[in-house]
Amino acid sequence: MNDKNNPLIEPFDLTPFAKIKNEHFLPAFEYLIKQTKEEINQITDTLVAPTFENTIEVLEFSGAQLDRVSSVFFNMNSAETNEEIQQIAQQISPMLSELSNDITLNKVLFSRIKTVYNQKNNLELNLEQQTLLDKKYKSFSRNGANLEGDKKEQLRVIDKELSQLKLKFGEHVLAETNAYEMHLTDESDLAGLPDGLKEAAAQVAKQNNKEGWVITLDYPSYIPFMKYSEKRELRKQLALAAGAKGFQKNDNNNEAIVLKIAKLRHKRANLLGYPTHAHFVLEERMAGSPEKVTRFLNDLLSKAKPVASKEFDELEQFAKETDGIDHLEKWDGAYYSEKLKSKLFNLDDEKLKPYFKLENVIDGAFTVAEKLFGLTFKSVNTIDVYHEDVKTYEVYDMDNSFISIFCFNCCFN
Repeated sequence: MNDKNNPLIEPFDLTPFAKIKNEHFLPAFEYLIKQTKEEINQITDTLVAPTFENTIEVLEFSGAQLDRVSSVFFNMNSAETNEEIQQIAQQISPMLSELSNDITLNKVLFSRIKTVYNQKNNLELNLEQQTLLDKKYKSFSRNGANLEGDKKEQLRVIDKELSQLKLKFGEHVLAETNAYEMHLTDESDLAGLPDGLKEAAAQVAKQNNKEGWVITLDYPSYIPFMKYSEKRELRKQLALAAGAKGFQKNDNNNEAIVLKIAKLRHKRANLLGYPTHAHFVLEERMAGSPEKVTRFLNDLLSKAKPVASKEFDELEQFAKETDGIDHLEKWDGAYYSEKLKSKLFNLDDEKLKPYFKLENVIDGAFTVAEKLFGLTFKSVNTIDVYHEDVKTYEVYDMDNSFISIFCFNCCFN
């Protein structure tokens, strides 16, 4: 394919969704990865002494178009995926992993970063520049820049395999979710369900050329069914199906993948000098270490468990008095919690729904953004989107200066 005919090659302000075809992605990634490597080479090949400007800043802006295209692609893979996109993702992810390692494990590049980092106290950097420098140095040092010999190659192999396994895990869960449906033909099986869910279930059935109603494992279908359905056996059937996603004896089984990911993460952490993957991850987070997390959770457990046990006993007693249920199961919790809430507080989520229509929620969120940050949102209908349910807005600051385009998918089915 001619690069000039690929809408993903050249920089763009707004994603040209109408022009993008699946066949554009792989050539675009190949081209932009090569371009990014050339940009990195410009940093490492220079004979000029490393400075914040010629090393850290240039590194920060390298691969900008690749980042844009990656964001577009993986968002589409999450929100509007199909088998072809998933296959492309399996090809692209190892390529991106390899590029990341090419950059992080580049001795000359890290040497330049380290030189600037060691001089940071003598540099007149503002807060943003100091933060960027610290993040770059830590990112490189935490992800293998200090490794020697064959350890770097071991890291490459691990990262490549992890990138593929994590994608495959998500694909399996999605496939299981899409494959399951509970087809109901007896209207009595809809007892307790709100009218909105009945209508949605009937629409799904119609789309699948079936009579009656279809309940799926998608949250807008699954959650209200578990909360309102009076049919305990159907709640059980749905709950067990949800819990079995990715862990059935079929091509979408994730058991081996989960075990492999855990082992590779542990091996990677050890390679980088950390006892466990948890130590590696938490080092850069508020908790700081697994030990602090454990202490926090144990403290929380000691305070929360007595209250939770009391509430559970009340719920179990309520279920027994209401329907003669002696032992609450996983598929009972949401249903009886909703019933008890309605009894104690005269509160029904379905009755609150008219006050939380999508339009009202959007207006509320925008009003909060305006009051807190001085932002205003103007609806526009001339921007390319990947799906008809995506709404787009121009965002302006308090001086009425244009800031950006805000897009979101208003469909939750």
